[in-house]
Amino acid sequence: MKRTDVLVIGAGPAGLFQVFELGLQGLACTVVEALPQPGGQCAELYPDKPIYDIPAIPVISGAGLTESLLRQIEPFAPDFLFGDTLTEINRDGERLNARTAAGVEIDAGAVVICAGAGIFRPVRMKLPGIDRFEGRQLHYAVRDRSNLRDRQLVIFGGGDSALDWALALAGEARSLVLVHRSERFRAQPALVERMQQLCREGRMQCLFGKASDYRENAGRLDAVQVTLADGETRWLELDQLLVFFGMVPNPGPLTDWRLDMERNQVRVDTERFETSVPGVFAVGDINIYPGKKKLILSAFHEAALAAFAIKERLEPGKKAQLQYTTTSPQLLKRLGRKGQ
Repeated sequence: MKRTDVLVIGAGPAGLFQVFELGLQGLACTVVEALPQPGGQCAELYPDKPIYDIPAIPVISGAGLTESLLRQIEPFAPDFLFGDTLTEINRDGERLNARTAAGVEIDAGAVVICAGAGIFRPVRMKLPGIDRFEGRQLHYAVRDRSNLRDRQLVIFGGGDSALDWALALAGEARSLVLVHRSERFRAQPALVERMQQLCREGRMQCLFGKASDYRENAGRLDAVQVTLADGETRWLELDQLLVFFGMVPNPGPLTDWRLDMERNQVRVDTERFETSVPGVFAVGDINIYPGKKKLILSAFHEAALAAFAIKERLEPGKKAQLQYTTTSPQLLKRLGRKGQ
């Protein structure tokens, strides 16, 4: 059994920076990540997309941010378990015992959920049998953007993800059709306006309706049928089908804890970022509290406060002292920069 100070669920920007803040507190981490590599949604969905709101970094890609965070946590040598998920978590006194799908047992003093949307699963297209194309031609997230270039693409959805990808791929695809159930979008108005402009320029199409059937040829998905608002049906030939209908809770060990939830997010206090279950914390897009903003910057702030709270939990009666990396010999030693 692995014994660690803190079990971190998720290796996206929030999880990686959480490891850094815990490392400054002298706490060791084991990180469980369902994906085969670090970076979370930031690197998985938007690896090449520029990010402009990271303090002191004018512009950086999702992949670049992940690489920088990995370099930052090198001194703390976290234990990563990639391509694995939690299947069971139980309380043992003040500690928590977890088991992963690969059979790894972990004994931790605290758990931090940094899973973004990771403990939820995408809403799938409800056409009988179409799921057999998932991962080949049917996608609920973009894993390999190069596989979409010069292809006939059909995208379903009306939120930020659907429009964001429609805008990003319109210039790379052979053809692109966006399908939404109504003329009312959930996406930001600026994205809707840009999409409409691309439609006017003939660089993509937008239809209002629902998927009603699909067609295959030689074992491949060939086309999807859309029933429009007026009842007319239209077949859309395609090479790749992208579906962004949102997320729903994914049953698993976390839901067994009966965490206090709101709109598929975990409630936390804003002093400790602890959930309704003692010893379980939540940082990043997974949590919710009054005034919550889903920004990487916000996740970094939350990770810092959670680290102090966890330190005090694991060392009761001893208040975690605020120290600065510019002057603290202890922190400089932990960072491997003693004497600098």
